[in-house]
Amino acid sequence: MLSKYLPVFVILAILSEILGTVGGFGSSVYFVPIANFFLDFQSVLGITALFHLSSNVSKIALFKKGFDKKIVLTLGIPAILFVSVGAHFSKYLDPKMLTYFLGIFLISLSLLFLLFKQLRIKPKTGNAMLGGSLSGLSAGLLGTGGAIRGITLAAFKMDKEKFIATSAIIDLGVDFSRTIVYYYNGYMHSHDLYLVPILIVVSVVGTWIGKKILNKISQEQFRKFVLFLILGIGIASVISNFLFNQF
Repeated sequence: MLSKYLPVFVILAILSEILGTVGGFGSSVYFVPIANFFLDFQSVLGITALFHLSSNVSKIALFKKGFDKKIVLTLGIPAILFVSVGAHFSKYLDPKMLTYFLGIFLISLSLLFLLFKQLRIKPKTGNAMLGGSLSGLSAGLLGTGGAIRGITLAAFKMDKEKFIATSAIIDLGVDFSRTIVYYYNGYMHSHDLYLVPILIVVSVVGTWIGKKILNKISQEQFRKFVLFLILGIGIASVISNFLFNQF
């Protein structure tokens, strides 16, 4: 199915990388539900981890204005530990159930921050560690934890470039850890590996375009659009999985 719709897949992957860069959540929050239209859920987890490795390297290279070392440690270490836990247990859970859970998770998270506009997380070390643990667990189980990490990082009020560089460094460690576990879980299939060089190009192009857009608009202006898009993707994930299971 994917080979037939490869151009559409590539365009959507570039769009997810652009939005992930501008929104600060990372591309997986968009890429995972998009890829799930074309691949089985476990294959999506495997290919997303590889895609994200190159995506984060691109972000680190293009956003060079430093990162917050303390947050990298307090948020990043729990994230790396818990992503391995989530990735390990993902093989024991029904992929269809995980797809539903992903959609419900995205819908709930976006509605929470759309309805409660003043909702903010306090910039404390404990909250950073909790946010890191939850984002890592979510990334391992569902393939995406960037929304949780992005919301946690937003509490520390870093400038846009520092925010993205810090997030990318944490995500690089998370993706490296889960890539190893996904490999041993058998999620990386030889017939999908042709996508890796394509997605490397996608990550560079999408990050570069995202950086250009980010230079012209504020993070806050784009925030509502990003949350509405996450809401739409969550709804589409639940509906598409329901329809697929009916036929």
